[in-house]
This record gives sequence, C-alpha cells and structure tokens, in this order.
Amino acid sequence: MSLRFHASALAAFGAALLLMPGNGAEPAAKDPTKAPKSWTVPRTPDGQPDFQGYWSNGTYLPLERPKELAGKEFYTEAEAAAFEKKRIQEEHSQAADDVHYDNVIWQGDKYAKGSPNLRTSIVFDPPDGRLPPLSPEGQKRAKELAAVIPHRNAAESAESRTLGERCITWGADGPPMLGSTYNSIFQILQNGSSVVILTEMIHSARTILLDGRPHLPAAIHQLAGDSRGHWEGDTLVIDSTNFTDKTNFRGPPSTARQDIFSSPDMHVIERFTRIDENTIVYRFTVDDPATWTRPWSGETLMRKTSGPIFEYACHEGNYGLTDILAGARAAEKKKSN
Repeated sequence: MSLRFHASALAAFGAALLLMPGNGAEPAAKDPTKAPKSWTVPRTPDGQPDFQGYWSNGTYLPLERPKELAGKEFYTEAEAAAFEKKRIQEEHSQAADDVHYDNVIWQGDKYAKGSPNLRTSIVFDPPDGRLPPLSPEGQKRAKELAAVIPHRNAAESAESRTLGERCITWGADGPPMLGSTYNSIFQILQNGSSVVILTEMIHSARTILLDGRPHLPAAIHQLAGDSRGHWEGDTLVIDSTNFTDKTNFRGPPSTARQDIFSSPDMHVIERFTRIDENTIVYRFTVDDPATWTRPWSGETLMRKTSGPIFEYACHEGNYGLTDILAGARAAEKKKSN
C-alpha cells in the first residue's frame, strides 16, 4: 500500500491552481468569506446554512509555500493556468506501468484536484507560508522520533508501523482537514444538534455536537480529537481538543526530513463558510505550544461533487501488513543463519 500521506503528497506535487468561481483580476482568496450578493445561502429546516452533500478538498496545493516562491502569497491568473496545465500534462503522461494512487487513472473528473484559489500554499499564517519553528519540547520529540524510525523500518511489530499501513487512518479526516492523495471526497450530514463529516479515505465519520455540551474529560484522547461546534452567523465554527500524540503533518516518519507529531494538547479551530452553490471556504488554526513556537493557520476550498462515497475496505493494507512483518522475520532468520 502507498503511504503518501496527505501533506507530504501535496508538497511533493507542487502547486497547480484553479481560479476561484467569480474571480476577477483581484485574487478573491484575500477575502474569501463574502458570498456574491446575487446568491442566497440555502438553509436546513432548522434554519442552519445547508452544507449537506458531497464535497472534495483534493488539491495540488502544498501545505507549505515552496522556498522558491518565498514572498509570493498568490499566483497571477496566468501563472495559475500554467501550473494547472503542467500538472495535468504530467499526470496524463505517466507510463502505463507506473500506476499509483495519485495517478489520473484513480481520479477521473470526480477526483480532479487543482487548487480552487490563487494561493501558493495552504498555510497563510505565518505570512511566509511555512510552519513555525518547533518549540523546545517539539524539537525534543522530533529527535526522539528520529531515533525510532530505524525500529519502524525494521518492522519489529505491527504497532511500530504507521496508522495508514494498519488501515486505521490516513489522517485525511483531520482536524485539520488537509485532504488526501486520492479518495478526497467527503459527505456532510446535518440535523439541529449535530454535523457529521463522513470521509471517503478509510471511511471515518466525525460527529460535531452543536448542543453546547462541554468537551470530553481531559484524560480521554481520540485520534481525531473531540469536536464541538457552534454557528457564528452563517459560518460553522468547530473547536477540537483531546487529541493523541499521533497526528503527523508531514506524512509517514522519514529519515529524509525532520518529522514531528503534534502533542495531545493540540487545539484546532475550523471555520466552514459556504460562499456559493459549489464552494465552501475552509479555514483552520492550529495551536500547540508543545510543538510549535506559535499558532499557524491555513485555507483551502471545498468543491461540490457527486456521490456516492464507495466503501474503502483497505484489505490490501491488511494483507500488506502481514507480509511486511513476515518479510522482516524472514530477513532476520536469513541473516542469523
């Protein structure tokens, strides 16, 4: 199974951008929360803005701004079109025997990526489009993780392998929701007291309660955290706490880069604002002093698409995990003989 986790995959692709609907010469991403005056937000029977349906947040937009684009927050329309054309050509030109999860053959129109605004990265704060420096505690944990990677690569146990290999989560469900290499569709369902976000990638379902109840006790931690929501005008605001220490923003642990997992104290605020029939602006802020020296924020746009969401059984991962462990044991036996 490929483990091209969402953020690392996006960064590897680079940026290919589409224009936000209704854009003129001025990049609309600078003020994305204003709906056209001619458009009225649809509402549920409870009077809430209606976000229900199928959406995609697939994109080539990298989490962090490429260093060669330092100081450039937005592309021009011409640059956006050129990057989009380049990425489409690259994906369609891949050899037939080089089929991968991020290839066009897996995506089709339903999985079409492209960035729906003119940004050069998902991160927009700090202004350089890069994640903040690690805090002293974050640096310590990064070093500890680097020491663990050789043991993981040796496949000492199932628990030493990534959550993706174990078919538990690719992290695409968030929060924050950064998208995935493929299977980037999710479904939103609503009633008066809750919102449910069903993710195509490993079929997780995140329930956001809107009834004002407090977060879970501090001693209880969940992979996707504990989410509570409320409405600020027509914007859905989701507050998530109670995470574990297994949220990784750079993909599977690697010796080729500095990896870091968030701490259980991570706090994420998400804001969903529907600006037209086919677009939801998604903004988020991550605050985790035990990992980074300051909070950081990002923005993507979610585009309406067609359903349904098909089952993601992940059986190939289950078999793959068995074979990984069996192969490691066979290699150890051969080495000892």
